Amino acid sequence: MHAIRATSAAVLSVAALALAASPASAGDADDYTFEVNASPTTVAPGGQVMLSQTGCKGTTEVSSGIFDTITLTGRHSSRSVTVDWDAKRGAMYSVKFSCEGHRSRSLDLTIEGDRPDDPTPTPVPIDHGVNAGAGGSIGGFDLREMGLGAALIAGALGTAYSLVRRRTGDGGS
Repeated sequence: MHAIRATSAAVLSVAALALAASPASAGDADDYTFEVNASPTTVAPGGQVMLSQTGCKGTTEVSSGIFDTITLTGRHSSRSVTVDWDAKRGAMYSVKFSCEGHRSRSLDLTIEGDRPDDPTPTPVPIDHGVNAGAGGSIGGFDLREMGLGAALIAGALGTAYSLVRRRTGDGGS
């Protein structure tokens, strides 16, 4: 009897997982998501930018007027590029990602503006330190919460004991 219940529970669990699978995992559909990213989006001339794409199965060609054209391969790929030193400060340049020549996305990269005349940093004022130390074991001892926790544990143990010791009703006394 116990084996039948366990088997039916396992079959129902597998069926629920199979029905909950996303439609995207059913196979390779032509309607995939092609996403692109550049980090950081504001960079100084001569700085590094990480370009990445997700979703293109083949090759992705990335081009812009501020770095040499690069190629990304694979469904998830990224590569770092160096921005040309002659990029105009304060300007915004478009970066085009072209997946297999038929899907394309673009985003903008901003070149940092002129540097301030006085680059002296201003310190951040600190009011006080952090309030650390009390932890969870001392700060907030509450007898009511302790009693409720003990009652929940006792109830769970009692239920488990009664389920284990329950008679199956097959003629025993």
